[in-house]
Amino acid sequence: MIEALYDVSPAWPVIIAGLIAAAVPNHYVRKGLALVAPVLAGFLWFNVPSGVHTGGIIELGGFTLETFRYDGLSRIWGLIFIIAAFINALYGLHSKDRVGDASGLIYAGAGLGAVFAGDLLSLFFFWELTAISSVFLIWGSKTNEAYKAGLRYLAIHVLSGVMLLAGAVIHSADTGSWAFDESLSVNTLGGFLIFLAFGIKCAFPFLHNWLQDAYPKATVTGAVVLSAFTTKLAVYALARGYAGTDMLIWIGAIMTAFPVFFAVVENDLRKVLSYSLNNQLGFMVVGIGVGTELAINGAAAHAFVHIIYKALLFMSMGAVLYRVGTVKASELGGLFKTMPATAIFCIIGAASISAFPLFSGFVAKAMTLAAVAHEGHYIVWFILLFASAGVLEHSGIKIPYFAFFAHDKGHRVREAPVNMLMAMGIAALMCVYLGWPDMFGIPGGYRALYNLTPFPEVANEYPMWTFDHVVGQMQLLLAALFAFAFLVRMKWYPDEKRSINLDFDWVYRRAFDGTARWGHAMFGRLWASIGNVLAAARTRMGGRLFQAFSPMGAISRDIPSGMLAIWTSALLAIVLIIAYIAP
Repeated sequence: MIEALYDVSPAWPVIIAGLIAAAVPNHYVRKGLALVAPVLAGFLWFNVPSGVHTGGIIELGGFTLETFRYDGLSRIWGLIFIIAAFINALYGLHSKDRVGDASGLIYAGAGLGAVFAGDLLSLFFFWELTAISSVFLIWGSKTNEAYKAGLRYLAIHVLSGVMLLAGAVIHSADTGSWAFDESLSVNTLGGFLIFLAFGIKCAFPFLHNWLQDAYPKATVTGAVVLSAFTTKLAVYALARGYAGTDMLIWIGAIMTAFPVFFAVVENDLRKVLSYSLNNQLGFMVVGIGVGTELAINGAAAHAFVHIIYKALLFMSMGAVLYRVGTVKASELGGLFKTMPATAIFCIIGAASISAFPLFSGFVAKAMTLAAVAHEGHYIVWFILLFASAGVLEHSGIKIPYFAFFAHDKGHRVREAPVNMLMAMGIAALMCVYLGWPDMFGIPGGYRALYNLTPFPEVANEYPMWTFDHVVGQMQLLLAALFAFAFLVRMKWYPDEKRSINLDFDWVYRRAFDGTARWGHAMFGRLWASIGNVLAAARTRMGGRLFQAFSPMGAISRDIPSGMLAIWTSALLAIVLIIAYIAP
């Protein structure tokens, strides 16, 4: 019986639970399904024997679909997706939105399905399912802005799926294989299209604005769910198919740097977290681009801990939004007085994302930085160092400071609901546990994380808790803290005020839109001019035809009999001449 479950992907119980939830009106049944489904998925995950395992083979229309590939890479991503699905379900227990419950489950299950997919067709199916199911988490806010953002989100992700399918078809025609593995290459047309499809979902530079556009407009629970799966699925896909691709090093470096400037001046704290998410993805992409075992371990470990602490930060801001009704920094402050537990959890998430020693971000990010330096990419290493300081500024300090401490606005609201606090508590506990060092001969929690990485032997050999490493990181963090305090004290830090910050999406939402409107207007005028010319031509031609064929026209006039006789004689002469000449 147990062996029969080896071939069952952990994605199926979650997806099936989502489909059932969509049909069940009872709130408690849906919430039970949301909690039980990740537990069943976890059982299937733990049940698989160690090593590489493939199964879940489906024969469909002449194609062989491999729905369950379990190896070092899919193992760590599968586990964190299962943990995230459970925490998200616990956080959303208060919600009575049937569509949100169902779409959240289907979305999480689709993410799991894509992680365990062994071929490009299976990947495409789950890839598109993540897009279609997740958009309802945005529309669930039921605002006009959320509706428009959801349409844009859906369009860009469907485009990603179309590019993935086109690339897969071309790749299969070139290689004769649908396998989703390291055979992909940016040097072929099919491989490049797939690379772009992954890049859209990973929020590459100039393709990133769907993230900052959609996530802040999602529901309180929806933003937490969205933060866990889509972009990390793309990171997994890049690690699976494009590890060691040099261009990813510079793409990732740019991703780490540019969001820092936007996040510092942004007023919407959930949008700050969205830019911060973009920044953190850059570290993972750099690690995949370097492609060494240590770098891949760093990317995988970073994705694991990032899902937890980013969810914790989104949950804390979701709790603030739920109680106060806004997450605008200019309208918050002083909430630590009435939401102290939420404030503490937020600070733990901020310390983790900032990579403070004894927190999870420290033990994950360090591997990527070490791998980059070891391979001689010193310029990229300095960019990552700058980005690390920037993370502390906008997520480590700005989020908790402006939400809970700065300029008290007098909000006296209740603490977050118990289920929200429980979910945040679990995430906070994991942030501390996974960053804990070896003490008194007892292996630290970070060892559990390292043992999950694709190359655990390499990870466990990395000298994490050295004096130079710890002191160097603390120097960086203290310098960033001093810079923030100095800027605030001198009143040079950007004011938190209502504003619209222009990003690259201005190009296609304004410039392209303006160009399209101008082109439509010019085409309309040109078409009108052509119509006027054709109408004038029709009028002139109609007049001439009328003059020729009307009862008073030339053709209708009487022909004199003498003239008719002359023409008849001439035609007869021509016929006689031809008959005479012809043999």
